Amino acid sequence: MKKAWILVAGLMCSQWGLTQSDLELAEFYYNEGSYAQAKLYLDQIWKRTKTKKVFDMYYATLLAMDDFEAAEKLVKSRMRNKNTRATAYVELGQLYVHFGKELEAKQAFDEALNRLEPKRGSVIALANAFIKLNELDRALEVYTKAVALGVNDLDYQLADLEGRRGNYEGMIDASLRLMRAKPTYFRNVQNSFNRNLRIQDNPDLGELLRTKLLRAAREFPEDNSIPEMLVWYFNQVNDFANAFIHAKSLDLRFRESGERLVELAQTATRNEDYDTAAKCYAYVATKGPDNPYFFTARAQALKMRLQPLLKSTPVDRAAIDALAQDYEFTLNDLGLAKETATIAQDLAHIRAFYLQQPEEAIALLEDVLAVQGLYERAAALCKLELGDILVFQDEVWDASLLFSQVELDYKDDVLGAEAKFRNARISYYTGDFDWAQSQLDALKASTSKLISNDAIDLSLLITDNYALDTIVEPMWLFAQADLLATQYRYEEARDKLDSIVTVWPGHALTDEILMELADMCIEQGQLDSAKHWLQEVIDLHFDDILADDAIFQLALILDDAEGDSEGAAVLYEQLLFDYPGSLYAVEARRRYRAIRGDELEE
Repeated sequence: MKKAWILVAGLMCSQWGLTQSDLELAEFYYNEGSYAQAKLYLDQIWKRTKTKKVFDMYYATLLAMDDFEAAEKLVKSRMRNKNTRATAYVELGQLYVHFGKELEAKQAFDEALNRLEPKRGSVIALANAFIKLNELDRALEVYTKAVALGVNDLDYQLADLEGRRGNYEGMIDASLRLMRAKPTYFRNVQNSFNRNLRIQDNPDLGELLRTKLLRAAREFPEDNSIPEMLVWYFNQVNDFANAFIHAKSLDLRFRESGERLVELAQTATRNEDYDTAAKCYAYVATKGPDNPYFFTARAQALKMRLQPLLKSTPVDRAAIDALAQDYEFTLNDLGLAKETATIAQDLAHIRAFYLQQPEEAIALLEDVLAVQGLYERAAALCKLELGDILVFQDEVWDASLLFSQVELDYKDDVLGAEAKFRNARISYYTGDFDWAQSQLDALKASTSKLISNDAIDLSLLITDNYALDTIVEPMWLFAQADLLATQYRYEEARDKLDSIVTVWPGHALTDEILMELADMCIEQGQLDSAKHWLQEVIDLHFDDILADDAIFQLALILDDAEGDSEGAAVLYEQLLFDYPGSLYAVEARRRYRAIRGDELEE
């Protein structure tokens, strides 16, 4: 008996091995394009092994050989299997299409639809068979009939199909039904909208989605996924004011801690919508001191009001003075503590550089640094601020000592790089150009783009006007003037600059001098004079490294201060075409498009 079983097993293994060998040969000939040889093996293999892999290879071989009768017979053989009968009619229709038999193809497709089983798996399989042939309208017929037959839970497939068909209204409707029925599909729907609608590039589709979402929000007020999607939508189109309304609604509904509002505020800040960011933080602050974001919210609500003031041209000092009073009120209300160090630092900055109260600013920062338990990074930031104020007070060596402390404590951190740059700038101010250059060379590869750009700019200034010049006095005078301008000692700075022009007319520093004069005029609100100096750089020094700076600064004056958007657009366009590698190119393009739309050629 045992020997008989061994004999049977051996025969089975031998037969299996032969089949495998035949299949490997069939695959070899098929892949080589030798379809006649492949067919010889597949004719036999198909009789023994009716797997999908064998069917696909056999069917493709017959099509390649234009053997219509054999291919038709092969497809019809699958119709004996009830589970594959409907999809087999789709394959038969595909075969008829391949051989130009349009009427027979239509009849086969109709028969596939007639044989649709009212089961979800069968419905999806049949629809996918049509989708594979790019018969998308037929696939829609499958789903439409299935729904009529009572088959449920097809919204995910319908949304995908409608997206493929370009019926975005149908896709949105199916997606919203899916999201209401299965909130866990929120990210899938979001990704689908991103992929299919691309609302940033297609405002009409964005408006369609907005209308559908708002209508759904009114129709299903208890549904939480709709306002979630509205927040996402308004973020996508940079409408942070409306995003705030719905994010606040969700925060109230779920009794949250304000985290989603803080995240929205951060996004709004990156897009320079400081007003909405301030509203987000102000709302979070109303939750009281027990909220984990309370102190951050109080500090950031003030900072969001400060940021646009510092960026305005010229600076609105009256508005900053009024804001300083709010800073003082907040600091008095909360008290000086480790949680309020950021508020105190900002107030010190305002006092020193805008209210001409450097002594009060220094005293405030020293009080902050004496706070027990002060966070280490907060202390480092206060030291950097204090160092800047000491430079403003002409106490550059005391400032350098503070910068060196931060640099030592944060060697591999952006704070250390910032401190290193400020020390290099002090070396530049004091005429030690070689040392400054060596420090700037190390900073050019900084992970912080802002620090890297600043280091490159200062390095180029030194290289172009000192390292290649045998006369060092002009550079020394310019550095002194630069420091004086930083200290708001504008008349003394102008005297230094005038002396360079008088003694060394036509010096390589001329374009830097003109830019320095323009910057001082902007700070003092003398915009007509600033425009004169900037235009001189553009006209006479168009091939120097500051030409793009001058174009951009002049454009900002026209755009922000004088409301001459058309004049600014001309300058933005000039910068983009004449200086495409400029650091200002991205912002210039953004502003140009805000004025003219997408008219600019890439």
